[in-house]
Amino acid sequence: MRTIMGRGRIAVALLAGAIVLAGLSGCSFDFPGSAPPPRLYVLTPKSTFPKDVPNVNWQLLIEIPHSPAGINTQRIVLRDSPIELKYFDRSNWTDLAPKMVQALMVESFENSGKILAVGRESVGLRADYVLKTELREFQAEYVSEMSLLGTGVDIDAAPPQIRVRMNVKLVKLPQRSIVASHTFESVKTAHMNSMESIMGAFDEALGKTLKGVVVWSLRKGEEAEVKRKDNRNGRGRR
Repeated sequence: MRTIMGRGRIAVALLAGAIVLAGLSGCSFDFPGSAPPPRLYVLTPKSTFPKDVPNVNWQLLIEIPHSPAGINTQRIVLRDSPIELKYFDRSNWTDLAPKMVQALMVESFENSGKILAVGRESVGLRADYVLKTELREFQAEYVSEMSLLGTGVDIDAAPPQIRVRMNVKLVKLPQRSIVASHTFESVKTAHMNSMESIMGAFDEALGKTLKGVVVWSLRKGEEAEVKRKDNRNGRGRR
């Protein structure tokens, strides 16, 4: 009897499995690794600067920019609402956005050829100044459907604006006193609603911001150095 009952249970299990498979034969599943990998994007550092930017003999550390949690990701942010963040499908930065911006900032300072030394805070550089930054906005912005109604513009085809907004503080070491603070903002409109065009607009917007940060930092830091030397010389003459 045990043998007969065991065979009966096996038969029932096989029949149930066949029914389940038959019911699922029209369904498709995404197994791990079956989805196409995301496309990876990287932006470029700034390499052209005004000729009147001062040459400086001090060293600068650049910290990783602080940013909201929604930006501190490899995913590329888009906004079509003032109260909601979304992300482009299957499109990522090559690194966390703040770390990517930090690397591009360091390289932009190096490309200026105007500074003695510049590096990330992790390199242990004996610096005279540190640049503290906050990446407040770094996204593609789509106008709302309501604002396009009646304009004749195709909502799905309308290209986004790219917005980059960054607050920068130049801090003197070792006193850790703030020398100057400024907020940079750049907005560029993509030519088309395609990732290639959107990336081009991102590159332009960030490039303009990086150029502003480099020029401003070198000028403000050098002004502070001149003032500090003048104050020291004034005390010496007394």
